[in-house]
Amino acid sequence: MTIASRWTFPIPQCSLQQWIFGSACGPLPDPTRRAFIDPAQPDTNYLTMADYRLLAKRVALGLQRAGLAPGDRVLVFAGNSLFFPPLFLGVLMAGGIVSGANPGFVARELAYQLRDSGAAFLFVAGQAAETAFEAAREVGLARERVFVFGGEGGGGGGNAGVVSAREVVRAAYPAPGVKGRVDGARHWTELLAGNRAAADRWSWKEPENAEETTCCLNYSSGTTGVPKGVEISHYAYVANGMGVVHMNNLHPDHAAKLKRDIGLCFLPLYHAYGQTYFIANLPRLGVPVYIMPSFDFLKMLEYIQRFRVTTLPVVPPIVLMMAKHPLTKTFDLSSLVNIGSGAAPLTLEVCQEVEKLFPGGDVHIRQGWGMTEVTCTSMSWDPTTAITSSAGVGEVYPNCKARLMSLDGRTAVEAAGERGELWVTGPTLMRRYWRKPAATAETMAVDADGTRWLKTGDIAYVDAYRPGGIFHVVDRVKELIKVKGNQVAPAELEGILLENPDVADAAVVGVTVDGEELPRAYVVRRPQSAATEHDVARWMEGKVARYKHLKGGVVFIDAVPKNPSGKILRKQLRDRAKDEVGDSAPKMAKLA
Repeated sequence: MTIASRWTFPIPQCSLQQWIFGSACGPLPDPTRRAFIDPAQPDTNYLTMADYRLLAKRVALGLQRAGLAPGDRVLVFAGNSLFFPPLFLGVLMAGGIVSGANPGFVARELAYQLRDSGAAFLFVAGQAAETAFEAAREVGLARERVFVFGGEGGGGGGNAGVVSAREVVRAAYPAPGVKGRVDGARHWTELLAGNRAAADRWSWKEPENAEETTCCLNYSSGTTGVPKGVEISHYAYVANGMGVVHMNNLHPDHAAKLKRDIGLCFLPLYHAYGQTYFIANLPRLGVPVYIMPSFDFLKMLEYIQRFRVTTLPVVPPIVLMMAKHPLTKTFDLSSLVNIGSGAAPLTLEVCQEVEKLFPGGDVHIRQGWGMTEVTCTSMSWDPTTAITSSAGVGEVYPNCKARLMSLDGRTAVEAAGERGELWVTGPTLMRRYWRKPAATAETMAVDADGTRWLKTGDIAYVDAYRPGGIFHVVDRVKELIKVKGNQVAPAELEGILLENPDVADAAVVGVTVDGEELPRAYVVRRPQSAATEHDVARWMEGKVARYKHLKGGVVFIDAVPKNPSGKILRKQLRDRAKDEVGDSAPKMAKLA
């Protein structure tokens, strides 16, 4: 049985840039409205909506002049800045495909993505230039195809203010303060040289078929294998954005709400979550966005208070910090009306701790659910629906459908509360994995009528098997621990561990000891706690069934390894556990 969304509406066959701006040269609803603002210099360093469109068009013209052909991939290896969104859309306007890379990559990791994507151009933040040059050499990408960010007013305080962002977009020949070339690589503003007047008149070419035209090649996290490029079409990106707009419009006071809304971006813009919200959806809605160069918890709290931020998309580690950090309560966060968490599961207990910061009881952590493979979102909340439990991830997204299946994929799960693997379909679904047909076939199931379903690998249940039913994501199929035939969900044990006043963070993995898989916890102890590892294990025994006891041991660590979107890097911990106590470990290292 399939659960369809309560909302369906047509998706326009247009490019992402057309959906955001309406046209290449026509009037904008509010051209002087500030789209992106540097929170370190808000009065002087910002881009308006008119600046956003014009700068993106100038980037597009510059890339075409530099030799970009339709369908070429452009890899962006940089952190957040005011210029990331116009660069992103400039590539699309030129007919290219954007692929963002984690700015923390080492040369080997960057080279993998350059080679796998077949990138024709590389944009790199100045501080990471050496890493980029090494990776480019390894894959044979000419230095002429590498452009460097830095020196212009991109935001963040460090080198911001050399030239303001608005001066860069308006000048015929931008002079960002970077003279000449960086080891032979051009500064990115060379793309803008002399093309301001032409850009005013220039229009991009709309894709002939938006469903079959890839705009973005976002790489999956690779937490269970090598990263895979996920092909997202213009149509899918627009469908995702229209869902956000529709859900926002359900708010009973949505017009007044939009006038008050302020966004704060610290999520990485190379990642689907930050990308979709801050490059596309909030600009389309007319919501100004303050862009932080990277995440800084105390600055985040300061900016929420200072700029009266209302909309805060976050990932679970940030919610956990809000719940546990002693300074959270010293800031005025009363402007917040929407805290949305995604990218990884979040426990009810942590949500409730944060919700206690708002005495009125009208602010809830709204968890959503999505994957890179569905552009961003597949489950969301109707703002008119009362939240009875922040542990849910909402209902099926507009125009989408979901079903729950047995783990072998043969039998439908149709009872409320019964767990199964979540399958989803809809217009936001990826085209395929880039150049990996076998991986695509393994991940997709196709019905007799041709409907493609994404087998998400997530274990979930729904509270009512009908449209509008609220889904709860329990864990990943590949992360379940089998203890004497019983399935143990690491996320469940982690949520319970976070209830312990001595525990700041935790991750649970399975480890095989003497042929038996057992749960093992890696725990970050709270400052000033005197608890021992044995204390934590004993405390847990009073909370769960015997087969869920931490028989694989408890280990204190400084920090739980996570990727930038907040997903626990379990493979690292499983490998560590295997070395410490697993069947392949030295005898003396095993559990007594």
